[in-house]
Amino acid sequence: MKKSTLISSIAFAFVMLLTTNLNAQKFSKLDKSPMDAATFPADYKNSNKLIKIIYSRPLLKDRKLSNLAPEGKVWRTGANEAAELTLYKDMKLGSTTVKAGTYTFYVIPGKKEWTAIISKDLNVWGSYFYEKANDVARLSVPVTSGNDSLEAFSIAFKKANNGVHMHLGWGTTRIAVPFTK
Repeated sequence: MKKSTLISSIAFAFVMLLTTNLNAQKFSKLDKSPMDAATFPADYKNSNKLIKIIYSRPLLKDRKLSNLAPEGKVWRTGANEAAELTLYKDMKLGSTTVKAGTYTFYVIPGKKEWTAIISKDLNVWGSYFYEKANDVARLSVPVTSGNDSLEAFSIAFKKANNGVHMHLGWGTTRIAVPFTK
């Protein structure tokens, strides 16, 4: 190998090393609505999950829930990407059987009730591209009020008769969506 070719190869390798190293140090800023997940069962020791939801957790920040999740309009159930629901076993939402799999989970907020929607759409940003024709199941559930106000939108699961309830909470608004086996 000629000396000039060797020097060129070493110089190229050095430049690539510096470039790769500099690019590797660029990280995204912290998301203002961080992604979270809720599962049932919730413990990490139990790998036999029944249900999981991945969603982003927006904050109220002195804003009104009705402005962030408007009544009568399909909402992504959180922030950023629409919430992603995974059922590890066939479950029912109301009287509709939903096969095990991954779906998008939307809601339509209302004063007295919210409509829970499971859609076959996947990898959806917000609810801008929601299509009713892709609904797998819908169920209207009553709205209740909590004593404490939740600053961050939150989802948790709780064991229920013959299934699990997915609890949604934000501000003092509370919703329980029943999933049965």
